[in-house]
Amino acid sequence: MRILYFYPFRMMLMTALESLRDIVLAPYILKATALISVHRDVGGNQFRHCFSTLGILLDYKFFTDSVLLKASLLHDLLEDMPETQVDEIRWIDGDGTKVVELVLEVTKRKDETKEQYLQRVLEKGSGRALLLKCADRISNLTDLHRDTHSEQKISDYLDQTEKFVIPMAKKVNADMVIELSDLVAKRRRILRLLKHKGKPDKKNPE
Repeated sequence: MRILYFYPFRMMLMTALESLRDIVLAPYILKATALISVHRDVGGNQFRHCFSTLGILLDYKFFTDSVLLKASLLHDLLEDMPETQVDEIRWIDGDGTKVVELVLEVTKRKDETKEQYLQRVLEKGSGRALLLKCADRISNLTDLHRDTHSEQKISDYLDQTEKFVIPMAKKVNADMVIELSDLVAKRRRILRLLKHKGKPDKKNPE
């Protein structure tokens, strides 16, 4: 019985993987290489971060959603390089227009604060936008280190994740809720340890 139950799942997975084989990402990768020039505080650059976001979506088995996967490679392009000609993305292939629409959904507008931006995505974002933003945040949380960010900045980022991004995940993917919550909890635990370590020893005050 276990074999019979597992077999259809395996067949569905193989079918999904086969569809991934047919998705042409190369033109989007070439477009994303512009982000190599945008450095990240944690090291590396935004091009690598976009690949990390793509990898997270593949890890969650979004093998068949070509628009989501292509947009993940460009999700920071319009914000980090506003001089980008949007029509060049639209003309890449048949998915181009939908990719642009999705990238625009997750792009912070000039007149928005970060909280207003996240609130907009939470309230009005499409399912794809919510998934993309959650994958983006998982990547950013993984890169959130004390040697590149102050403890206050880390704490604020975790608060922001709990207020906006975890509710996004609750709308679209239960497993992302678990991962985001786990990442937040681990980093809060590290902050608590750092604060405790920084307190003077009562028995041996400095």
